[in-house]
Amino acid sequence: MVRQIATLVATASMALAFLLISFPAGQAMELSSPDFANGTQLPLAQVHARCGGQNRSPALRWAGAPANTRSYALTLFDPDAGGGAGFWHWLLFDIPASANGLPEGAGSGSGLPKGAEQADNGFGESGYGGACPPSGSGTHHYAFTVYALGTAQIPLSANTDAVALSAYLKKHSLASASLVATYQR
Repeated sequence: MVRQIATLVATASMALAFLLISFPAGQAMELSSPDFANGTQLPLAQVHARCGGQNRSPALRWAGAPANTRSYALTLFDPDAGGGAGFWHWLLFDIPASANGLPEGAGSGSGLPKGAEQADNGFGESGYGGACPPSGSGTHHYAFTVYALGTAQIPLSANTDAVALSAYLKKHSLASASLVATYQR
């Protein structure tokens, strides 16, 4: 019995050590929106005008970035579009480290923090492009992801390919957080 208890304590200690190493204190970022909750349907305001919406980017708030964060980037990706190839709805970078969110409608260019850059989305437009899945294609998932970066500016331009930008962000992020909404027609 004592041996079993010792084994359980040792196993629990190893699991706790793994969790502490995998998720260091202060490194867990959070992303939220007052416009929708994680896992819920996007409001019509965030749906593209081509699909009857208002094409306004949602208000977003983030917290918990590492202390050495020098800028942020934000992406919006639909992995269910294009037969599984996905579709980029928003690519925003060089957001100053002093920012802790974006107001509703910032994706139109107004309300963006000074110095922030927007790359072309899958619609071929700079800025936010709301949800607009093909009719009958089922539920699509829209992943808003904020990245904390260790540089004030990324060494890419606004005309950088979305895949290259995403790869850079994933490779160089100090931390990230996602918020997923759904939509279907």
